[in-house]
Amino acid sequence: MNSKILSKDALLNIGKVISVRGRNVDVLVSKAKNSAIMLYEGEIIRNVSVGGYVKIGKGFSELVGKIDGEFTTEEKNYDSRSYKSERDKIRRVLSISLIGYFEANNFKQGIKELPLIDNECFLLNQAELDSVHNFIKIINGKPDLKLKIGLLTNDSGKEIEVGINSLFASHIGIFGNTGSGKSYTLASLYHKLFNKFQTKRNFQKNARFVLIDFNGEYISEKDDDTIITNTKYKNIYNLSTRKGDGQKYPITEKEINDDDFWAIFLTATEKTQKPFLRRALANKFFFDRFDTKKNFRYVIHNIIESLITKGMEKGDIIQFLNELKVALGDKIKIQESIDGFQNDLQWHSQQSKYFFGNPKVFQDNSDFWDPYINDLILSIDPAIKDFTYLEKIRLRIIFQYYNELAKFDLNTEHISPLIKRLKKIEDLDKIIEISDEESDKVIDIISLTNLNTEMKKILPLLICKQVYDKKKKDRDEKKFLNIIIDEAHNILSHTSQRESETWKDYRLEMFEEIIKEGRKFGVFLTVASQRPSDISDTIISQLHNYFLHRLINNKDILAVERTIAYLDKVSFDALPILPTGTCVFAGLSAHVPVVVEIDKIDDEFEPRNKTIKPTDFWN
Repeated sequence: MNSKILSKDALLNIGKVISVRGRNVDVLVSKAKNSAIMLYEGEIIRNVSVGGYVKIGKGFSELVGKIDGEFTTEEKNYDSRSYKSERDKIRRVLSISLIGYFEANNFKQGIKELPLIDNECFLLNQAELDSVHNFIKIINGKPDLKLKIGLLTNDSGKEIEVGINSLFASHIGIFGNTGSGKSYTLASLYHKLFNKFQTKRNFQKNARFVLIDFNGEYISEKDDDTIITNTKYKNIYNLSTRKGDGQKYPITEKEINDDDFWAIFLTATEKTQKPFLRRALANKFFFDRFDTKKNFRYVIHNIIESLITKGMEKGDIIQFLNELKVALGDKIKIQESIDGFQNDLQWHSQQSKYFFGNPKVFQDNSDFWDPYINDLILSIDPAIKDFTYLEKIRLRIIFQYYNELAKFDLNTEHISPLIKRLKKIEDLDKIIEISDEESDKVIDIISLTNLNTEMKKILPLLICKQVYDKKKKDRDEKKFLNIIIDEAHNILSHTSQRESETWKDYRLEMFEEIIKEGRKFGVFLTVASQRPSDISDTIISQLHNYFLHRLINNKDILAVERTIAYLDKVSFDALPILPTGTCVFAGLSAHVPVVVEIDKIDDEFEPRNKTIKPTDFWN
């Protein structure tokens, strides 16, 4: 028995430790171990090579290391009579980083102790290699459920499986240049997850996914949309700011009435415009009078009367009516009233009073209001029932502005720029509807490809804040929420020059809170991007698991090196040369970083991101 063990050890023994520098160890390789492969117990084992694994025996301990590199040196005390050829004096040395140890034949990550000089170094047999690549953890005494994600690149027969809890109950980062397979990996992971659970009632009841799709890669033009999963399991929102009759995403009344959101959305200044906005949104007087035409006209009458008696410029009155016309479009008939005030309302410079019509009737005469003013206001015909919630918010702000202008000497220079920016509400109104109804499907896929640039930044924030706030408030431990953002640099960038610093801070603080605190509430974030260098370092560093596809840009590579602690030198050096569909998988779910060829999925479930071949359409 001992002779068998000794022969096995002799076969797998590759050399001895000659240097120990913390977790970095140098091993002198035996001259008999220079072949590429070797046969061991009927199995082909890769011999010593960069990226491979070895174990170092220290007494009863077996330490595991990964080969980062190798170099050669010459024998210092070389005697030509001792060697048959010049090459015999060359010494082959391996640079090894310690990554863990074996305990009861199971691989454990971490460094328990360091080796000593002259400790023997061995190749791993197949069982030991399988143990290193066994990423299924024991949770509460039971092994985690498995999900196969692909094959080990340097060993095409070895399947890489991950624990579903350890992967999906975590923040995930998927990074890679365009065409590297990043979106495919995202689709593959979630397709496999849905394929395993989507028919289970508890999954449908307790799991919720929200996918923000900037480029329309995860929705199909077909009626039966099967990308990632079948249509019956998902809500698809193909939003557009180009037309007003497209799909709309439901946002709650509570979320849309947030003061901070409107201050950021309308780029309100801190000292003057922001307090004004708060007053406008808090004032229920106007909002309560959007219920009938009579009450709506009453508000207009009240404001115009105040403007006239205060002696405001005639242009302010006309501008007020025009603002209503612009805000409501064909939902209000108001031109007759505008023309009437424009043509017949006059100013008597000597008496400093307004007068109306022919014969002259002055503002301090009771006949001034009836019939002249009242008739013009009665000609205003609003389609009250057709007003959207956002149009009502816009009207509240307009009414508040002209009411304060008439009664409180409002400084127009400070507030009027805000009123001009109210037109932005029209784009928001095209893509959201106010509703408290909850999604009845497992996943919402929201395509932003047809939105203008500003709405592409606004809407993801609104959606993510809404679902996160609700989950945080409910504190239901059974419920799971995963927010998935493809092309995440569009919303998580810290270098954008198109927005104010206030907006940028608000946006990043929101997502940084999700990634820092979300785990406690069952909220997890998956971000995919081709530009990790554009994403906040705080967000990247807080991710738990990474799928790193080909990265060529030096800034992106440095961003990964700076913020991701799980990569070893071999994996890091491989990033610029990874083939399409292959990635480095690293993080809390993996004992060691591994290069994985992601599993293929059926064509019907693939994202719409294939590179066009021009010659297919040129012949």
